[in-house]
Amino acid sequence: MILRSILGIAVLTAVLWLFSSNKKAINWWMVLKGLGLQLILALCVLKVPGVSWAFEKFSLAAVTLLDFTREGSMFLFGSLITDENPDGEKIGLAYIFAFQVLPTVIFFSAVTSLLYYFGILQKVVKAMAWVMQKTLRLSGAESLAAAGNIFIGQTEAPLLVKPYIAKMSRSELLSLMAGGMATIAGGVLAAYIGYLGGDDPERQLFFAKHLLTASVLSAPAALISAKILLPETEDVEEVAEISSQDMGSNALDAISNGTTEGVKLAVNVGAMLLVFTALVYGVNYLFVEGIGSWTGLNAWAADFTNGRYDSFSLQFIMGAILSPIAWILGVPPEDLLLVGQLLGEKTILNEFYAYVTLTDMKNAGLFASERSITLSTYMLCGFANIASIGIQIGGIGTIAPSRRKDLSELSIKALIAGTVASLYTAAIVGLMI
Repeated sequence: MILRSILGIAVLTAVLWLFSSNKKAINWWMVLKGLGLQLILALCVLKVPGVSWAFEKFSLAAVTLLDFTREGSMFLFGSLITDENPDGEKIGLAYIFAFQVLPTVIFFSAVTSLLYYFGILQKVVKAMAWVMQKTLRLSGAESLAAAGNIFIGQTEAPLLVKPYIAKMSRSELLSLMAGGMATIAGGVLAAYIGYLGGDDPERQLFFAKHLLTASVLSAPAALISAKILLPETEDVEEVAEISSQDMGSNALDAISNGTTEGVKLAVNVGAMLLVFTALVYGVNYLFVEGIGSWTGLNAWAADFTNGRYDSFSLQFIMGAILSPIAWILGVPPEDLLLVGQLLGEKTILNEFYAYVTLTDMKNAGLFASERSITLSTYMLCGFANIASIGIQIGGIGTIAPSRRKDLSELSIKALIAGTVASLYTAAIVGLMI
């Protein structure tokens, strides 16, 4: 497994080199330092007792906040958020998602807004940015944005460096976009913890620790991926200050603003899942009822997977195409198709859809190894999907209209960098579990 993870890191680096715009200008020393930083962070969080203990306490705080959300949801929705309805019948995952998971997005958005108002979030972001800047010798603006993406979304993090975006080099701009693709926002992070962990506090803590670790490790991974794809050849500013952002006139105003943004995000997530689920079923109708039924591929797929897939579906096709990536990252052979499917769903649809599928697979006992579940958690932890291209062009383009053309031209590279960053993180963690 360790050798496969090492092979995975080498293959991912080769893929980035292949798509690089300036292969001769790549700073391989910076790349090695970036991978070393990832390895050190992973060792500290997962293996060093003191750091691991502190990270677990931080994860426990996130889980405790989930309990607070549950109390608020209980007040508003009552028995709708419990495991059983008033007649004692088990309810479906749809109820849990709608009345337990989405409310956490709203609550955590409000908490994030409050932390920003009091200046706590800025201090943490600046400290992490300082580490990445000094280690990798990057510009202040791209380091700040990368650190900010650990906690806030891909359209909010650029606001931290709003005054600098118009003058950023193309390499810096790609780093900004890749950081947004490779990490996830705090609000949806909390939703994943609640959904993947269910009602079991220990499982919630397990996923909280790994999701937080994934978001932290993927920040430097996004930077080195961007710098391989588009090396820096211009002079850049080494120092940058966090842009002041109006979060409200007082604490209550900040909470109100954060709640409003959280509602928008929750509705957006729910709407995307509704649309993408319907589209997947539509495509599967063509594959299963059409091609699979006419050619006998449905029966072949069921036989080939020993019943794990019952038809020649889109999920089976994505699993078959992307299973080699799962293999080089150290996923056990029995679970390659499942993890390949998850990677495909994350890239073509979005990570939220993929995490819902991961939960369904986990609850159904389809995985042969816990290692597969853990590595999947890391692989999926990022906004790198096709829809994010439009989100970034629209969001960052609104902040700096003069860079819209550059954003469009760099969008595919940002998608590649963000995807590879999450896979880098999974490979690094695969060395230790």
